[in-house]
Amino acid sequence: MGKTFKIGILGAGWIAGKMAETVAAMDGYEIFAVASRSLEKAQAFASKWNICKAFGSYEELVSEKEIDMIYIATPHSHHYQHTKLAIEHGKPCLVEKAFTANAREAKDLLEFAKKRNVFVTEAIWTRYMPLSHKIKELLENGAIGEPRLLSASLCYPLEDKERITNPALCGGALLDVGVYVLNFARMYFGNNVVKTVTNCQLGETEMDMQESISLSYADGKMANLQAGARCLNDRQGIISGTEGYIRVDNVNCPERVEVYRNYSLVETYLKPENMISGYEYQVMESRRCIESGLLESPMMPHAETISVMQQMDSLRKEWGVVYPMDKQY
Repeated sequence: MGKTFKIGILGAGWIAGKMAETVAAMDGYEIFAVASRSLEKAQAFASKWNICKAFGSYEELVSEKEIDMIYIATPHSHHYQHTKLAIEHGKPCLVEKAFTANAREAKDLLEFAKKRNVFVTEAIWTRYMPLSHKIKELLENGAIGEPRLLSASLCYPLEDKERITNPALCGGALLDVGVYVLNFARMYFGNNVVKTVTNCQLGETEMDMQESISLSYADGKMANLQAGARCLNDRQGIISGTEGYIRVDNVNCPERVEVYRNYSLVETYLKPENMISGYEYQVMESRRCIESGLLESPMMPHAETISVMQQMDSLRKEWGVVYPMDKQY
């Protein structure tokens, strides 16, 4: 593979640890540096994951010349400012989902990256996974006839987490888990939505705790989506067609895909045996794009990232879920 691809992690929380654990098992890749607002936290993180450098400021991280890409692992609320800082220093970025707080921030950030000729992509891992691409291939090849109805559900008991309850951190279930079911529908049914009907329950801090979203498409398809932070559920996706249906085990990280015809299982596809966590695919795709001179990944184009943010903005407006960033500028 040649030169080792060196990654810097901006942020030292749980998701950063997941990425560090993943990259540690990848050949030709290295987490070279980590930064936190607390030097002690960064040093503890670096020690745990055998990382070369630890910084107590994000400015130091983005100024590190040896880094090939920065993974933005801070809360949604801070993605805009932290990614912009990295772009200002010419550093390609893999930005954890949700990409930003709202569509306005996403547009501004991606326009800025384009002007600076810097690669940026959203770390919505589902978009990059082999089984996700397999599902699309099955649908295109007519495995279930004409697809007409889709359902997807993703819920975790998260209502005690500050990132879910705090408006200043862009709380709620939508940006944390709802973004996955929206992407699941988009990947297979597109985004030509002509009608949206929703129901939502707000928590004590006026953040969305659980929601159902029904989408009708111009071509007659329908999608019924559920997301929530108040319970544990099966994380299943079902795509129904005129001749059968596809069942997806775990819509945000597909582990098993089954094809049924006449209610009989006819094909089964499993996640790759050598899969580390699923995070590796977005890292490998980012490297491919950067080394090819691309500014975005065809697996998650910038226009799609903006469109998802616009869809979530519309949903939040309907529910009355407001973040401080919505009132800025």
